[in-house]
Amino acid sequence: MGSPRLIRGRRRIFSGARRSPHRFVAVFAIALAALLAGCSLQETPAQRAERIEPMLAAAGFHMLPADTPERLTETQRLTPLKLRYYIDNGQPHYWFNDPVNCHCVYIGSEKNYQQYEQIRLNQQAASQEAEAAQMNEEAAQQEQMNMMLWPGPFIMY
Repeated sequence: MGSPRLIRGRRRIFSGARRSPHRFVAVFAIALAALLAGCSLQETPAQRAERIEPMLAAAGFHMLPADTPERLTETQRLTPLKLRYYIDNGQPHYWFNDPVNCHCVYIGSEKNYQQYEQIRLNQQAASQEAEAAQMNEEAAQQEQMNMMLWPGPFIMY
């Protein structure tokens, strides 16, 4: 008595099927392309600093340069390129360390932080509006191209 038909079928599938090396290369190439595309969208530390510092200055944050060896050592110890806060006499004080661009620390109060958040939200909304306008423009151009390629209504004689 032989093995059941289902098991024979499985054995044939597993033993007889060989994967093509071209398929592996194609899958690897697609994965590598996706990884590189994701990395190119990432913001570099210098770009992050260049984007945030003008907003901090506009919000009233004060820049303290790391112009002495002690201050330079302190900036290396602090969390880089993130807006942080500490409490002093019950009041929050905010700071942003930039060891990449200006080698400085921006310091601000609660009022400065609220202004920064408002500026950041306004810029984010403006960026989203510009992106939506760009997408609408591209869609209109695509529709125009489609209309040019379409033969139009059929005329019957």
